[in-house]
Amino acid sequence: MYLVELNEMIEGGENDRVEFKRKFSSPEKIAKEMIAFANSKGGSILFGIDDDKSVVGVESEKGELELISTAAKFYCEPEVEFHTDIMLLKRKDIVVVSIEESRKKPHRLVKDNESDDIKVYIRLNDKSILASKETMKILRNSNHDSPPVKISIGMIEKSLFDYLQLNEKITVKGFKKLVNISERRASRTLVNLVKAKVIRHHYFGNEDFFTLV
Repeated sequence: MYLVELNEMIEGGENDRVEFKRKFSSPEKIAKEMIAFANSKGGSILFGIDDDKSVVGVESEKGELELISTAAKFYCEPEVEFHTDIMLLKRKDIVVVSIEESRKKPHRLVKDNESDDIKVYIRLNDKSILASKETMKILRNSNHDSPPVKISIGMIEKSLFDYLQLNEKITVKGFKKLVNISERRASRTLVNLVKAKVIRHHYFGNEDFFTLV
């Protein structure tokens, strides 16, 4: 990475591809951010940069690199691939962790106090948020080597298309009510149509909804 690129990232602020961290925290919290980028379109975590864009630097890049490696290897399942750059900015060391969009989605968080809850994160604007059930299903089939999806268009699907021609969006529960089917079947149908690129999935304000492509 060139210094001009780093400065541009800082000036652009936090967004769906950039996260600032003033200092290193627990491996679990680092893993959460790495997972969110890997499950989305990739991005970079800048350690030593405060939320207000001020350059504070890191204390020991060697210790921090070990912490990042621990987070990726033991707190991400499957392990998240990344590469790092140590940059000198205003006489302070900045650690840049770059994560590409993964081919092994979805990645989940492995917690010290492991519970039955599966924690999968995605990037939404400048935040790393929990993925919904529908999002996880879509991630599972969005990898580049995933087989193509074949769908059949019946009365249920036609009712959905007719509805979306007249309305901006629909939720899983709204679709369930529209065609009088179970929520599980409604979810599965919508997810399959997203995989087939017939409709588009959105996640905003803790709500999943679907629109025509």
